Amino acid sequence: MRLAAVVETSRRVAETTKRLEKVDLLARQLKQLHPEEVEIVVAFLTGRTRQGRIGIGYGTIRNAKGSPATEPSLEVAEIDRSFESITKIQGSGSQRLRLELLSAMFARATEPEQQFLIGLLMGELRQGALEGIMLDAIAKASGVRADRVRRAAMMTGDISVVARALVEKGEAGLHSYDVQLFRPIQPMLAQTAEDVTEALADLGEAALEFKMDGARVQVHKSGDEVMVYSRALNDVSAAVPEVVEAVRALPAQNLILDGEVLSLLPDGRPQPFQITMRRFGRKLDVQRMRGDLPMTPFWFDLLYLNGGSLLDEPQARRFQALVELAPQSLISHIIATNAAAGDEFFERSLAQGHEGIMAKAVGATYAAGARGQSWLKIKRPRTLDLVILAAEWGHGRRQGWLSNLHLGARDTEKGGFAMLGKTFKGLTDEMLVWQTQELLKLEIGRDSYTVHVEPKLVVEIAFNEIQVSPRYPSGLALRFARVKSYRPDKTAADADTFQTVQKMAGNA
Repeated sequence: MRLAAVVETSRRVAETTKRLEKVDLLARQLKQLHPEEVEIVVAFLTGRTRQGRIGIGYGTIRNAKGSPATEPSLEVAEIDRSFESITKIQGSGSQRLRLELLSAMFARATEPEQQFLIGLLMGELRQGALEGIMLDAIAKASGVRADRVRRAAMMTGDISVVARALVEKGEAGLHSYDVQLFRPIQPMLAQTAEDVTEALADLGEAALEFKMDGARVQVHKSGDEVMVYSRALNDVSAAVPEVVEAVRALPAQNLILDGEVLSLLPDGRPQPFQITMRRFGRKLDVQRMRGDLPMTPFWFDLLYLNGGSLLDEPQARRFQALVELAPQSLISHIIATNAAAGDEFFERSLAQGHEGIMAKAVGATYAAGARGQSWLKIKRPRTLDLVILAAEWGHGRRQGWLSNLHLGARDTEKGGFAMLGKTFKGLTDEMLVWQTQELLKLEIGRDSYTVHVEPKLVVEIAFNEIQVSPRYPSGLALRFARVKSYRPDKTAADADTFQTVQKMAGNA
């Protein structure tokens, strides 16, 4: 398929605000693809490449982008091969070779195609074709129920692979995409509730748990083999051998656990999140750090046990099985039906140094990868996980460092990110140094005082209130925003949504 057809579909998807129309446009595009093109186009139309980040920065693109072609000729398979070649270039002269490949591709691209490719490479393709919409389009194009497609995508973590399986084999192609040991499952995510009263009004009877500010992990066990996966589904087993040993000792032949690990002070209170995350650095003296900074696991869900998936079991059933399996390592929990009991539990969590509580519908299944209404997080002070969109150079004592951060929330309706203001408050000297180094790696453009970056870094922001603001297109801004911590364990897809912000502001 010609890239021009994909670009035209992208344009039309971006121009409509109607979800069903977006789904229809994407489904029609998918039906026109050859099997070998499906993964490529699904990735393109959800704003990414199959290869992920391919090591191309704004400067290289600027140097590669010449005069556009007058007629379209590029095929999507050609572009995918070029991206694949670029990712494999290493060693002396690699920058020159990448530039040559990129220049050759841009020379054959029309102006709309060039703009599409730049947006794709920079992670800024804002067309409103988010994964949820694409999943519905895949279901419509294949004639398979949307919930079946969504389940397979959650199990694989890649909707492109699911789309190709459907094109090649129909619904039978999804049979292998279910829970499998040592293939990590996307973690279930939570929405935000203002307080316990609101959470119980939404959920009714709810299981309440301490919300710990640790590192989320998913652990798989089969016999003596144990692997620990991070929130981003990376294998971190070598970094936390004490967790591996603890799970190996549990009385189950095979299992999948969901939980948090964190470092505790001698009195049992948690260390700050940044301290816990030192155990997950790139270069570790694991044995020394194990002695200096031991990690303690706390489990809150059981997804698989002795050959059977528990994903479709209610939360109450999964937790009871967990109680029987690992009673000494459970997260603190109660069942609440009234706000008074919930408020007391919330205060107890804060008093023990945690950041709040989770409220979970006792009848809810485990929606892997989804941010549904059956899990709600309640925190104080109010915080949001936001994405850095740009940063301004500091003045005075902060001269030479990127300081004032531009903050954005994921917009699940329009795509991209809705800016909610700026802040430089709460940044330590150590954080200034770190964020300057990391943000410059993600640079996509700049002016005299601002560096614009790929929306990759997630930061936890505390704030007092949300106010109406004509200054930003979103119409909202955070008042007295300050940086609480960076969240390297989270991706931009894990950030809070603009729709959550609207609800918190009372505008939704």
